[in-house]
Amino acid sequence: MQELKPGGAGIGHQRWVVCALLFFATTINYIDRQVLGLLAPMLGKEIGWSEIEYGYIATAFTAAYAIGLLFVGRLIDKVGSKIGFSISVVVWSIAAMAHAGVRSAFGFGVARFALGLGESGNFPAAIKATAEWFPKKERALATGLFNSGANVGALLVPAVVPWITLAWGWQWAFILTGLLGFLWLVLWLIFYEIPEKQRRVSARELAHIRSDPAESGTEKIPWLSLLRYKEVWAFIMGKLLTDPIWWFYLFWLPKFLNNRYELNLAQLGLPLVIIYTMTTFGSIGGGWLSSALIHRGWSIDRSRKSVMLFCALLILPIGFVVQVSQWWAVFLIGLATAAHQGWAANLFTTVSDIFPKRAIGSVVGLGGMAGSVGGMLIATAAGFILQTTGSYVPLFIMAGSAYLIAWVVFRMLVPVIRYREL
Repeated sequence: MQELKPGGAGIGHQRWVVCALLFFATTINYIDRQVLGLLAPMLGKEIGWSEIEYGYIATAFTAAYAIGLLFVGRLIDKVGSKIGFSISVVVWSIAAMAHAGVRSAFGFGVARFALGLGESGNFPAAIKATAEWFPKKERALATGLFNSGANVGALLVPAVVPWITLAWGWQWAFILTGLLGFLWLVLWLIFYEIPEKQRRVSARELAHIRSDPAESGTEKIPWLSLLRYKEVWAFIMGKLLTDPIWWFYLFWLPKFLNNRYELNLAQLGLPLVIIYTMTTFGSIGGGWLSSALIHRGWSIDRSRKSVMLFCALLILPIGFVVQVSQWWAVFLIGLATAAHQGWAANLFTTVSDIFPKRAIGSVVGLGGMAGSVGGMLIATAAGFILQTTGSYVPLFIMAGSAYLIAWVVFRMLVPVIRYREL
């Protein structure tokens, strides 16, 4: 008999195929999300929107994302990861391509709203699929791996979109990136099933996937009843306080580099590639670190919270980014975005640490909605702050302090991370 190796090595790899599918979906999600942010300095001049109008465009996306998350997590818990994810990808891919047909700030706002509705399904579906395919000791690593797709997507945009735009025009940047979702959908429909229905999974790998204690109860959990649990509020507050910072980076980072260091579309590529390469290592490293600590005998509670605190401390220097030279700014922003993704990988994983699989989509949806509401607020606030003061200092001070505050709140609401049967 083949010996079981630590972490499940040598018993099959189908769960990692699923992780790869989730990684590529998240990559495409962020490619479609990031195209406008990169083109914003150019489109702002061509179409003539103000900082406040751009803030409203960003708000339209995050508002739709919040509305979508209010319902999509529940939908995915009801219809399953395969169907729910498929619907989400079709909606956001069509919306991404629709950007090519608009010519006004209002039109971009409408397209962004549709994109936000579709993209809201990515993380609830991915977290649910991860819980279906991975035991708890591997989930943070799997989450970090698929979540790193966000950084790869953000990295590919400055590497590819300027070339497409300069060669064929900005409309084709939206069309070609939007088509990627349909290519992924074919692979998803072919290769994804829950483990019990997947013919490619071995009996040994299935036993490894199901090595956690069995969950009792199969009944659906009323959505509003989840709000009774302080652990749900801990996740909600964690997302509310820190997701807006990520939204700020996505929508305003190219504009900040253009404004502060006068980098044009062609010059933005290298700094953004460096930043999002660092971010990719942060996402994978944050997930790997807490999983490694668990394998070394640390409790889930100690490992998750320690890594989240470490990430929060790494983000503090971002408050000084406006005062430094270009390449020091690139380093500090890259460090902060990397630490954000390490934080996010562990915060997401606490949901599957605490709640049964039948509630994960709904809990992630609630937290994602809260993060998107925060994103709406920071998008509108950033537009007004920059229009009236022209200074990024208040925004980066908020970015530096948010994670420590969120860690303290999470620690107070969840003194010990443990499984809760609902």
